[in-house]
Amino acid sequence: MKTRQTLFILTASILLAGCANLGIHIEVYPPEATPTTEVTTPVEVTEAPATALPTALPTEDPTPTAEPLLGGARGILFASNSGGVYKDLYLLEFASGEATRLTQGDSNYFTGPYSPNGKQIAFTGFGLTSSFVGVMNADGSDPIDLTNLPDVDDGFPAWSPDGTMIAFTSRRTGNNEVFVMDPWGYNIVQLTENPTDDFAPTWSPDGKQIAFLSDRDNTTGVYSIYIMDADGGRVRRLTYTGGNDYTPRWSPNANTIVFRSVMVGTSEIYSVSVDGSGLTNLTNNPAEDWSPVWSPDGSLIAFQTDRDGNWEIYVMNADGSGQVNLTNDLADDEMPYWYPAPTP
Repeated sequence: MKTRQTLFILTASILLAGCANLGIHIEVYPPEATPTTEVTTPVEVTEAPATALPTALPTEDPTPTAEPLLGGARGILFASNSGGVYKDLYLLEFASGEATRLTQGDSNYFTGPYSPNGKQIAFTGFGLTSSFVGVMNADGSDPIDLTNLPDVDDGFPAWSPDGTMIAFTSRRTGNNEVFVMDPWGYNIVQLTENPTDDFAPTWSPDGKQIAFLSDRDNTTGVYSIYIMDADGGRVRRLTYTGGNDYTPRWSPNANTIVFRSVMVGTSEIYSVSVDGSGLTNLTNNPAEDWSPVWSPDGSLIAFQTDRDGNWEIYVMNADGSGQVNLTNDLADDEMPYWYPAPTP
């Protein structure tokens, strides 16, 4: 029998332990279709300074230096319990090289993505007996419970590219299913309806499709990636890895999905084209590599790994090269999301 713990198969085993005294090592790397055919067979793995007026105080330069960006982002959001018993959200900003604690209270917070305009964060929060989907301002203020069902597990929020909808996972019907709602928690629509588990949705860049995880064609608890239209129609299977697949994330150019898979031994980060071809191991490391997420410009992928003896946030080029530790501390830093540059 499945338990409600299935909802957090990606995060229930995480033991966060802090993120103080970050040592930042930032390197800028060179930059980096919609599925039309269902894959039915396994695919092969391939491995100016201020100026002074003569009789006045100095004035500001009219063209100030641009804000430092990495991969088109201002920073990395991640989760940690370094500040106490509960898991909280922290923001590592590239301009300062410092991590700021965004949340603090009597509840756990798990990271979710920023809204497309960068002004809000979607997150998974926890009550006494269940989890919920919420939003807060980008500085961590004014967290709001959107799903507001105290006896139901909700989680895995994903913002639509136009910012008008949030996809999420809920057990309100008895098992994990994919739902959508507006950013105020209204107009809730169920997209999947299957006796197995469907969860962890992610939107295509044009907002017309949603990728998600399901064990509908596998042994219970063994997940593959599926794609459906944004209204829940035309469900088709994408991955046939023979392993257990998690955390799909669509690339900004819409051509590729990156995800975590356990095929043999530990988890690795893989990429696959949206037609199911070109399955590639990007990390190729004996450690655990989890939670990949594309940078806004598609040139980089952030992920968490325990290759240094504890969980750290790394970045790599989109092809898996140039893997660099961003957080580089003695505690655990996990579940990254990119903090996008401000919109015009």
